[in-house]
Amino acid sequence: MAELQTVEAALAALLDGVTPTPPESRPCEQAAGRVLAEAIEARLDVPAFDNSAMDGYALHHRDAGKRLTISQRIAAGSPATPLTPGTCARIFTGGEIPPGADCVVMQERVEVAADLAAIPPEIPAGDNVRLRGRDVASGDSLLPAGERLEAAALGHLAGQGITEVMVRRRPRVALLSTGDEIIDPGRPLAPGQIYNSNRPMLRRLLECFGAELTLVTSIPDDPAGTRETLSAAALEADLVISTGGVSVGEEDHVKDALASLGQLDLWRLAIRPGKPLALGRLPGRKGREIRFVGLPGNPVSSFVGAWLFLRPLLGALQGCPALASLPCIPARADFTTHTGPRRHYMRVLLEFGREGIIARAFRDQNSGVLSSCISADALAVIPAESRIDPGDPVDCLWLRVQ
Repeated sequence: MAELQTVEAALAALLDGVTPTPPESRPCEQAAGRVLAEAIEARLDVPAFDNSAMDGYALHHRDAGKRLTISQRIAAGSPATPLTPGTCARIFTGGEIPPGADCVVMQERVEVAADLAAIPPEIPAGDNVRLRGRDVASGDSLLPAGERLEAAALGHLAGQGITEVMVRRRPRVALLSTGDEIIDPGRPLAPGQIYNSNRPMLRRLLECFGAELTLVTSIPDDPAGTRETLSAAALEADLVISTGGVSVGEEDHVKDALASLGQLDLWRLAIRPGKPLALGRLPGRKGREIRFVGLPGNPVSSFVGAWLFLRPLLGALQGCPALASLPCIPARADFTTHTGPRRHYMRVLLEFGREGIIARAFRDQNSGVLSSCISADALAVIPAESRIDPGDPVDCLWLRVQ
C-alpha cells in the first residue's frame, strides 16, 4: 500500500515545472478576469490636473475670513483662467483649480450675496484640493504582470486611455467524468444511477479560476476506453481533470491508464475529505507535458480538491500569484473534533464579532453532503492527530476566487 502523501508534497509535485500559457492581445472590454502577461506603466498623471474635491469656492488661503468677489465659474470639464488676486471662483466637484488658488471651501460654509462670498476664517492651503498625480504619476508602475483584471484594475486602465492589453491565454481544460452510473440531469434515472453533480460544480469553479473548458465528456468504464479518452484529451488541453475512478475498485481505471500513458506523480493523500487523488502528466501535442488531476468522485472531496489543487495550478498556468494560496484567517472553533493520521478540512461558517472570529462547523462533514459547501465561507484546517475543542484556535482557508 502506497504511503499517504501530504498536501504540501502534492502541491510541489503538481506545480513542478509548470510554465504560464502564451500571451495574447485582448481589448480591455474583453479582458475582465484575464491575467496580465506584462507590467503596464502609467502614461498619464491621475488626476491630470489639480481639481476640487467638492462643490464650493476656490481661493488663496491668505484670503480666508474675507468677503471676496466671485470672479469666475468653473464646472467640471471647463477650463479655468488665472484667479484675480483677492477674489474667489465658484467651483464644482472635479473642476480645475485656477492658477492663483490653493484651497477650496465647501459651499455650505459660505454666505453669498449677489457676487460676493463671505469666506470663513482659517482655511488651510490644500484643503479640499485633489493634487495632480495624487493617484498615479506618469511613469509609475500602473499594474504588475500577473495582476488579474477585475473591476478596479479595468477602471485603472481606462483612466489611462488604454484600450488593449497583453494577457495570458486562458488555460484549456478537459473535464472528464467516470462511472457508468453517473448521468446528466434531464434524463430519467434508472435503478442504481445518480445525477452528475460534480460536472456543473467543477465547471463553475474552473471558470472562476480562469480556465476555458474545451472538452467536457465522460470516460467509459473500461481500461481501453479510459486510455483512449485520456490520450485524446491531452492533445487539446493544458490540463486534464477527471472525477472518480482513482480509487482501488475493480472499475477504477483512471490511475492505471495514467501510469501506462504518462506518469503518475502521486496518489492517495493524508487528507479528509479527498484521500484518493491522483496527480500526474500525460503526453500532449509536440512533446508537451500536460498536467493531470484525478479528483475523487464524492462531490465534497472534489469541491475541496478544486480549491486546494486546481486553483493554485490554474494560477501557475496564468502566472497569477494571487491564486497561489487561499487567504488564511485565524479563528476560534465553536466545535469539538479530533483527527487520526489525516489532516481534516472542515466546512465552516465564519462569524465576525467583537470577541473575534468564530468558526462554526456544519454538523455533517461527510464527503457526500454537498449542501454543506453552498454557504461555507472557509475550510477549517485541523492537523493530523489533534483534538479541537470550543474556543481553541483554528486556521481557516477563506474560499475566495482571487
